[in-house]
Amino acid sequence: MADLSLDPQRPSPRLLAKRGPGWLTRVAMSPRFHAMVERIPGLRLKSRAEGRALFDVVSGFVQSQALLALVELRVLHRLAEGAADLPALAQMTGVPEPRLHILLQAGAALKLLRQARGAWHLTPRGGAFLTVPGLEAMVRHHDVLYRDLADPVAFFRGQTQPELAGFWPYVFGAGGAADPALAARYSRLMADSQALVAADTLRLVSLKGAAHLMDVGGGTGAFLRAVAAEYPALRLTLFDLPAVVAGAAALPNLTVHPGSFRDDPLPKGADWISLIRVLYDHADSTVAALLDAVFAALPAGGHLLVSEPMSGGARPDPATDVYFAVYTLAMQTGRTRSAAEIAALLRTAGFAGIRLLPGPRPYVTSALTAQKPL
Repeated sequence: MADLSLDPQRPSPRLLAKRGPGWLTRVAMSPRFHAMVERIPGLRLKSRAEGRALFDVVSGFVQSQALLALVELRVLHRLAEGAADLPALAQMTGVPEPRLHILLQAGAALKLLRQARGAWHLTPRGGAFLTVPGLEAMVRHHDVLYRDLADPVAFFRGQTQPELAGFWPYVFGAGGAADPALAARYSRLMADSQALVAADTLRLVSLKGAAHLMDVGGGTGAFLRAVAAEYPALRLTLFDLPAVVAGAAALPNLTVHPGSFRDDPLPKGADWISLIRVLYDHADSTVAALLDAVFAALPAGGHLLVSEPMSGGARPDPATDVYFAVYTLAMQTGRTRSAAEIAALLRTAGFAGIRLLPGPRPYVTSALTAQKPL
């Protein structure tokens, strides 16, 4: 571990302590200020909104657990078939009526369902939840992450062995994904969640004029299926671990190339290479080696596409700097990077013409494109 006290670019802990909080933060820490704010209508509304936001942070874990219970008990699925009263739902779920009523009320507070005329109904938000690709699968998978965060202090100190790392064994290379059943489990989850990523990526990036796209770490080909639907004449190559690509469906113009980018050279011939939700699964050293391999595989003038959720950097984003940053930390090998950090890695690998394409839904994806100089 580096001795931060010897870093001339970083103030000493003692100096930081002397600085103290800014004046606005000091004001916000004053009970007298809060008492005054309550007497001023405009400031009172702002103060109460801040209080509600803080309570949402405090209660967020309970909200997610209520959602997980609704999913596991298939309450939303049952209501998608039609309204049902409390006794019927209690019989279906095996949950006592008084306890189930509390869960249903929580679901209504989350606007996933509503009560009317003595029956419970699915709301538009609840219906959307069931139809968004991969969303239900991610929620059901989150029990692994929740267990990893049972002792958050020990987790952030690095004193735990996260279970999530075992769920994504491919990050350790070809040997980590040798079990076909395990490969099928994470490939299914990746394929389910990739539809939104593919849709947003193809809205951000045009592949018009491309001749051959190779998707590295492309799983069973979910992104390439979306590409083929929009660019039917484009030649496609899928590169991923043997146990993963074994589940890839056949596509016109598709060549499947089994391999591990950690252990094997990338095949040449593509003028575009895509890395869809790949970089944030890996440490900087692995990413640097992968980008070097991509650079070597591309012809002069070839293009690289990177698409994944990115940290907000100097302006932290609640979705990417909380959810994805903690998730990738639990994986033990990954890191959620800002666009600036990814761009720096691209420049180090030799790429130029780097363009950031912020996504309309940062929690789904944003994109960067880069070019190998002529």
